Amino acid sequence: MTRVRFSTVVALAFASATAAGCGNGAQVPGASLPAGARNPATASSPSPIQHVVLMIQENRTFNDFFATFPGADGTTTANVEAEPNCSPPIQKGAITLSEANLILPKDLDHRYSGFKTARDRGKMDGFDKVTFGDGTPECTYPYMYTDPSQITEYWSLAQQYALAEHMFTVQGSDSFTAHQDLIAGGTIVAPKRAMVDLPTCGGAKCVWGCDAPPGTLTHLITPNDHELNIRTDPGPFPCSNQFSVTYPTMRDLLDAKYVSWKYYVPPNNTVYGKLFSAFDLVYPVRYGSEWGTNIISPETQIINDVYNGKLAAMSWVVPDVAESDHPGNVQDTGPSWIASVVNAIGQSSYWNSTAIVIVWDDWGGLYDNISPKNVGYGGLGLRVPAIIVSPYAKPGYISQTNYDFGSILKYVENNWNLGNLGGSDESAASIIDCFDYNQEPRRFKVIPTTKHAQYFLHRKPSFRPPDDDF
Repeated sequence: MTRVRFSTVVALAFASATAAGCGNGAQVPGASLPAGARNPATASSPSPIQHVVLMIQENRTFNDFFATFPGADGTTTANVEAEPNCSPPIQKGAITLSEANLILPKDLDHRYSGFKTARDRGKMDGFDKVTFGDGTPECTYPYMYTDPSQITEYWSLAQQYALAEHMFTVQGSDSFTAHQDLIAGGTIVAPKRAMVDLPTCGGAKCVWGCDAPPGTLTHLITPNDHELNIRTDPGPFPCSNQFSVTYPTMRDLLDAKYVSWKYYVPPNNTVYGKLFSAFDLVYPVRYGSEWGTNIISPETQIINDVYNGKLAAMSWVVPDVAESDHPGNVQDTGPSWIASVVNAIGQSSYWNSTAIVIVWDDWGGLYDNISPKNVGYGGLGLRVPAIIVSPYAKPGYISQTNYDFGSILKYVENNWNLGNLGGSDESAASIIDCFDYNQEPRRFKVIPTTKHAQYFLHRKPSFRPPDDDF
């Protein structure tokens, strides 16, 4: 799998755009589109879908949320490796998963090293041997699944629309690279070198992007899954103008075809609020006019944009920490947050032309029963939940197709004939099989939830990052 090159189709598209006065920011750092091209009228798609909304939640495996979902590929039993340092000591063999609350008291290790230990060469029995930050084994803690009564909104959406039961992350890593994968389809920053895990900076002044403190470095991994020692072979500063290869993103493809886009992120009162503004790593966006026009805060503005007829063709939506589903938080209104945005779109004029894709960014250290295939650069990672909501989604459909995050990008690319980025989007299967464009568009039914759009529009932001894995 290559994530370095543009495809020929993309190159031709960019050549045409450049001839018309449209610059390619990914190839020429700092280049920008003409002033009138930043928010052009939405290009029309030949499909019924004119809007895609990608909602990105935090740190859950598929089995954690859908272990007992009827017809889904989940389980309530697992195998473990022997771990004598637990109390009581764990014996090798089968165990029963525990049913847990949505709000979990502890965060778990979900770096690449933890993923390798948990996966155990495909046996999926090493989760008990992964360690917490203090070096103690996690023991039986990862072996759980969420009480379905606490995530009824997710189950309701999955029952009514399409559930992708084999959505894998591009890497067995954590949120930093996952959010890059959802805009770029990969994290290659040099020939045969890709980012993995987190940049080196930490604490209240840390930013994972072009605003990172001087001296910040990235961790790298090779195509044969060899993690490089950051002391002897460090990765570049996490800003795309410092990479030795082009770093194309969906921004380039969308801008080249004048397809509008917005990236919604929560506000923050410290500099590391840019933590999950994935485009902060993309030099032409961070230092171009789109930083002020296409990067939108607060994230709840997505609801107002729906109400006011300002929904872009492509939207990414990152939640406030209180709505993120991240383990270790004292509050989780994630199911209500997702339902509120879906309800806003479902009750608007956008419903008949919209596809909403809900996905969780990484495995979060929690158990899953399906071993991902090995494709290099630390991937594929573990399964995460993915729900496709649309009037054209197949009702009650459980897709058994093997997807990764590139599948979502591929669907967007094909929907507007954008070409591709040459990364996971090129090799992955599109999520198109979750749709039936020939069916009569389904009437929207409101998703019951305990908190509604007005709650999120009027509650005070937490001013904390969605994830604090420093």
